[in-house]
Amino acid sequence: MPRRLEACHTAVVSGYVIEGHVPADLIRRLLRERPAVVGLAVPGMPRGSPGMEGPVKDPYDVLTFDRSGKTSVYARR
Repeated sequence: MPRRLEACHTAVVSGYVIEGHVPADLIRRLLRERPAVVGLAVPGMPRGSPGMEGPVKDPYDVLTFDRSGKTSVYARR
């Protein structure tokens, strides 16, 4: 896990690493599409992400990452 992607929770789902407050619908999309990535990450703890709900919602990116640490935006929330 690249340090810059670290968050507070890590899971492994069907061989993919899920780091941080990743929305469930994007995990389902990942499992449907099966891209050639290590997993998904939401670095930090953005307000408004799953588990961080409240009156303020900050925009955040859900990133894919590969073994070399290269990232790509999978979705914007």
